[in-house]
Amino acid sequence: MKGEAQDKQPILLGAVDLGSNSFRVEIGRVEDYRITTESYWKETVRLAGGIDEHGAFTPEIQERALSALRRFREKLEGIDPQNIRAVGTQALRVATNSADFLPRAEEALGHPIEIIAGREEARLVFSGCAHTLPPSSEKRLVVDIGGGTTGLAILKEGKVVQIEDEPTGGTHLTLVLSGNYHVSFEEAEAIKQDYKRHREILPVVRPVVEKMATIVSRYVDKAHTDTIYLCGGTCCLTGIEDIFQKVTGIRTIKPANPFLVTPTGIAMNCTLE
Repeated sequence: MKGEAQDKQPILLGAVDLGSNSFRVEIGRVEDYRITTESYWKETVRLAGGIDEHGAFTPEIQERALSALRRFREKLEGIDPQNIRAVGTQALRVATNSADFLPRAEEALGHPIEIIAGREEARLVFSGCAHTLPPSSEKRLVVDIGGGTTGLAILKEGKVVQIEDEPTGGTHLTLVLSGNYHVSFEEAEAIKQDYKRHREILPVVRPVVEKMATIVSRYVDKAHTDTIYLCGGTCCLTGIEDIFQKVTGIRTIKPANPFLVTPTGIAMNCTLE
């Protein structure tokens, strides 16, 4: 009986996403082959903004990142290490001193960190939203607007058949807001994340969003693509899906929590034994 009770204990998964703008950690509970989010934290680190003229992470940004990872380590306590996966994306791919910074980051987090390629990033994003998509034989486009880049994954019958990565992301929206309101980057980031101000700021950032949508249009086969799915923290901006739909001419939707898609995909790809 005791063994049966133990078998029924839910499995906890931990996912850490070291993005170019924000670091995120999600703890999920596995029940009946589905993942339910137990808790979620985000810290705006601005890792990509801390790359100097030589292409290296500055000492200041490294300390900010390490402090965030130490706090994440506390959040992950009690979870089986084999059920935790941490990944780094664009900023860690391009920084010239990533190899030196990575061991310090792993020590701060207490877990290995995998710097993943663009294709793997796209696969994780798709994994995070796949369970919400109805069956379709048509092509689908998943657009992940991160801090530093906009990633595109073209899907056919549940498989990623093409990925693209464009250097325009949420950071560009923040820079536009910073210039428009004459405030610091940090203050502009807070404005962008304030849902109550989304209607106010949408006209200000619309040109950047339209540029993103125009870039996406280059990769879309309109005759055989039925839906565009938006995800990533920037997609929390109210009305962004309407702009994409108008520019591309394709139905565009986003999940209820677009910022959770990548961490959920990471969690779904933890190794469970």
